[in-house]
Amino acid sequence: MVTPNPEFTKEIESRGGGQVLMCFQCGTCTASCPSGKQTSFRTRKLMRMAQLGLKDDIVNSEELWQCTTCYSCVERCPREVPIVDIIIALRNIAVDNGHMYDEHKKVATALSKYGHTVSINDNVKAQRKDLGLPEVPPTVLANDKAKADLDKILKATGFDKIIG
Repeated sequence: MVTPNPEFTKEIESRGGGQVLMCFQCGTCTASCPSGKQTSFRTRKLMRMAQLGLKDDIVNSEELWQCTTCYSCVERCPREVPIVDIIIALRNIAVDNGHMYDEHKKVATALSKYGHTVSINDNVKAQRKDLGLPEVPPTVLANDKAKADLDKILKATGFDKIIG
């Protein structure tokens, strides 16, 4: 049996998630969700779980990661509930509790290691050169000081620990 935790809504709000309890479960979010048309994701269900304080169910949920953050739900919500902000807060809570997909860890690791989420391999360098672009884009990849600054930010925010 699952025990609801009414304090969980306060945790979501404190993480920038907005007022979870404003949702009156009309279902407009689920009906407008393009991800929900292709997957088992049901925005309304996730919102209800958050309202009930079912933290363990949420942080272990696959559905939490199926939202594409397209904001269709927010644009159509009759109560103007910041649904995407709530989902991002829930994801942050999940990560803080050690739940993160391997695919997301790979992207986070690339950002931490290279300062870039997309690798710049020899094929990409050749394509860039053929297009008349520098082989290495003028991003953190080409600027050691910018990479050092990014490393400081990642460390200060604890980002380095989530991929640890």
